[in-house]
Amino acid sequence: MKRRWGTLIILLLFLTLPGNVFAAQDSLKVGFVYVGPVGDYGWSYAHDQGRQYLEKTLPDVKTTYVEAVPEGADAERVLTQLARTGHKVIFATSYGYMDAALKVAERFPDVIFLHCSGHKRRQNLGTYFGRMYQASYLTGLVAGKMTRRNLIGYVAPIPIPEVIRIANAFARGAREVSPDVKVHVVWTHAWYDPATESEAANSLLDIGADVIATQSDSPTPVQTAEKRGAYGVGYNSDAGKFAPQKHLVSAVWNWGPYYVETIKNVRAGTWKSADDWWPIDTGIAGLSSFGPAVPEDVKTLVERRKQDLVAHKFDVFWGPIKDQHGQLRIADGEKPSDTVLLQMDWLIEGMLGRVPR
Repeated sequence: MKRRWGTLIILLLFLTLPGNVFAAQDSLKVGFVYVGPVGDYGWSYAHDQGRQYLEKTLPDVKTTYVEAVPEGADAERVLTQLARTGHKVIFATSYGYMDAALKVAERFPDVIFLHCSGHKRRQNLGTYFGRMYQASYLTGLVAGKMTRRNLIGYVAPIPIPEVIRIANAFARGAREVSPDVKVHVVWTHAWYDPATESEAANSLLDIGADVIATQSDSPTPVQTAEKRGAYGVGYNSDAGKFAPQKHLVSAVWNWGPYYVETIKNVRAGTWKSADDWWPIDTGIAGLSSFGPAVPEDVKTLVERRKQDLVAHKFDVFWGPIKDQHGQLRIADGEKPSDTVLLQMDWLIEGMLGRVPR
């Protein structure tokens, strides 16, 4: 057992819960439910880094996490168990937990639930996310500058609006600096499946892609790219340690400040259910350090465009934007609403592949 801030970590024996459950001592109990293992170095890893940041910043908070919880009935059972065992704030960190969170929130009106990336709310259920599409656009600029074959492979997990929007933003960046580039999407239909992710990356490399980007929950696609001499663009956390020569940059999550602010608001009695969607200037979504192959002029370009985003000089999906079939989806000068972005189910011009229905 490790000691954190002088507090003994206690293994909780929740026999009805899948995965591992750990806790630290405190008066306010906060629960986290993860769709993958915390060692995936992806989505669940990034959320768990945020949980640890919460503990370090507010050391009197007691946190519990449950990892590798499937979306569906298992999620409802885990959320219920956490609510029954005194957790007053519970973060459900996967899109597929949405209906389970809504059901359990109705049964426990005195518990605050927050669902990541969803859109259903009630008085004690809020939603939260970051405008990761802004960071993804910046990584697309890098990929567009570094490709020599004008073919970029994109390993995507599950075809929901969140994933489609972030992939489209990447392609927007790539085509801004290289208008002839094509971004070919392959779906794994799983959040975390390293074997399938590797197969997807190899299939894209086989057809000539010289850059592989990913939204998967492991760094496997970036590792696969490096093994075959291609560049890689990571997601969720810094993939540079897994591909030290060919990693270009990663779009990374930093959930800690959001978790701290939320708990402070709960304690102050000021928390209210809302759709929180933090932009890039809050730091919730950003970039890793650049890999050794990225030239200084590309780094300068990315920083300049990031500052343009922060200053609201433009945003990623301001029109005109056509879909991959040439249909105008967002008119010239139009600034799409968040509702439009949250429902995005089509790929933009220059993307190959399709959205499974």
